[in-house]
Amino acid sequence: MGNENQTMVTEFFFSMFPQLHEGGLLFFIPLLLIYAFILAGNLMIFIVVWLDVALNTPMYFFISVLSFLEIWYTTTTIPKMLSNLVSEKKTISLAGCLLQMYFFHSLGITEGCVLTAMAIDRYIAICYPLHYPTIMTPRLCMQLTTGSCLCGFLLVLPEIAWIATLPFCGSNQIHQIFCDFTPVLSLACTDTSLVVIVDAIHAVEILASFLIIALSYLRIITVILGMPSAEGRHKAFSTCAAHLAVFLLVFGSVAVMYLRFSATYSVFWDTTIAVTFVVLAPFLNPIIYSLRNKDMKDAIGRLLHQQKRTGDAGR
Repeated sequence: MGNENQTMVTEFFFSMFPQLHEGGLLFFIPLLLIYAFILAGNLMIFIVVWLDVALNTPMYFFISVLSFLEIWYTTTTIPKMLSNLVSEKKTISLAGCLLQMYFFHSLGITEGCVLTAMAIDRYIAICYPLHYPTIMTPRLCMQLTTGSCLCGFLLVLPEIAWIATLPFCGSNQIHQIFCDFTPVLSLACTDTSLVVIVDAIHAVEILASFLIIALSYLRIITVILGMPSAEGRHKAFSTCAAHLAVFLLVFGSVAVMYLRFSATYSVFWDTTIAVTFVVLAPFLNPIIYSLRNKDMKDAIGRLLHQQKRTGDAGR
């Protein structure tokens, strides 16, 4: 009888965002600039890789795919965060929340799979250089990318479908900066013990990618250290350094967030960890892959020079 009198929740309220007069604008402007940089940086990388013949290699193909995914990954959360910082009504509908969770995690898992494919690519390039052109063909690259997308977008679907069947009543306050599994499930007014299975699935996904990447790079480092030429060692390390940096940043923060099981953090640390992989990692990726990469910088320079010559010819 008591359950029948409870009001069913149709929208959620984000309690972590300050009001505009309480300093919301101080967070809005930096976040807006960061988001603009993420979009511009990743779009630049994507366009340059596809237009510059010198970057038509498997490694840069995967970097372009990662940049494309990063644009949509951040778009699932940051625009809503920006809206919450300046809006009086910091709410999201139940359907909107489910969609945000689905696309955020689908794109995140897809990125993890692409990073794994990049590790395999570097492993073959450095450990089996003579066989590399015949193994890492454009067809295999496309198959790995398609498989990554299918893995990401299908694995999360049952989880979202299950959450969509749960009744939500009582409190509607989400103590996080975006809709995520744990904060949303804590608001369900029914048994959610199946979340243990959800946690186990996430753990397997994260650990499988982590192990493949870690083992690939252990083997890569062993081979590089055995190279007789110091120049060869430096070149091999430089091609892998960017990927390793992104891998440590992304998987480090994701592991802390989703491999906690029964452990709990304070709201402050939950939010800090979330900001790391929602905002900080996507912000640093274009810097790591472009400003720290000579081939990419040269390609961007060639593209800008070509655009300038085209503009001058048009006059």
